[in-house]
Amino acid sequence: MLIDPAGRKFSYLRLSITDVCNFKCVYCLPDGYQCDHDREFLSLNEISNTISAFAHHGITKLRITGGEPTLRKDFIDVIRVAKDTPGITKIAATTNGFSMHKHINNWVDAGLNAINVSIDTLDPRMFNTITGHDKFNTVMKGIDAALESGIESVKINSVLMKQYNGQELDTFLAYLKDRPVTMRFIELMQTNDNKAFFDKNHVSGQSIKARLRAAGWQPVIRSITDGPAQEFYHPDYQGRIGLIMPYSNDFCNTCNRLRVSSLGKLHLCLFSEQGISLREYMNENSNQALIDQLSRYIKTKKPTHLLHQGETGVTTNLSMLGG
Repeated sequence: MLIDPAGRKFSYLRLSITDVCNFKCVYCLPDGYQCDHDREFLSLNEISNTISAFAHHGITKLRITGGEPTLRKDFIDVIRVAKDTPGITKIAATTNGFSMHKHINNWVDAGLNAINVSIDTLDPRMFNTITGHDKFNTVMKGIDAALESGIESVKINSVLMKQYNGQELDTFLAYLKDRPVTMRFIELMQTNDNKAFFDKNHVSGQSIKARLRAAGWQPVIRSITDGPAQEFYHPDYQGRIGLIMPYSNDFCNTCNRLRVSSLGKLHLCLFSEQGISLREYMNENSNQALIDQLSRYIKTKKPTHLLHQGETGVTTNLSMLGG
């Protein structure tokens, strides 16, 4: 198993398969996708070898991310490759949901276990303002289709922003009353290109946590492959709440995930100083060299990010690695 110098064990890989996105979210790509590199994204064979190498090291959970991963024509083939990899027991994806209502059943049949959908507001007009697209009803239709598909887990990701959705907690809670989904509130994170926006819009997840606990929400016991969210349940609600708070003091203590970019770089942290290229090892006849490199590089993982000091590493925007 991959174990870093802090003794943290890694069971979760977030694999980006493209950095292209068709939405223009105000906190990520306000000017839309701007390609500043050769779009030579990982091939299906490279993806297969990468998943296999990580599975050799005890990775059991894979999340397929972007950009918007479903823009790749072979997205369903990526799911099938993951399903066919020994050791991988959970296959998840994060999407903006624009095509989910059409394809979710096919994705589930291919092996997808869990889906996270980015919806930052339940107000259609605000949705248009945040994403640059009038797709609210389409995305919500996709959520309903996912719930009907029999998929194991449906989660909604919402980035907290003071000037946009800062007053919508009660609306989200009402939505969860009768729907078995997890609503995950994510603290806005500073990146290289959004400091002014961050300063105006950052909302502490701790304030939301205090409101939930006061209203009777109780913490859910974490499993070994859970991501960074602190989850809460309430006996009167079918849905759950998750809080992702990267600015909390103990956020990095439970880190269990690694990231590979769509260009084949290993990122030991979302806010690491640089990505480590693995691509030269991804197409060899044997995966041994790639396996060996993972053993080597995990020993260089730092104990914590430096977001508290305003250091965001190489993360220009979140579409680079899918969060």
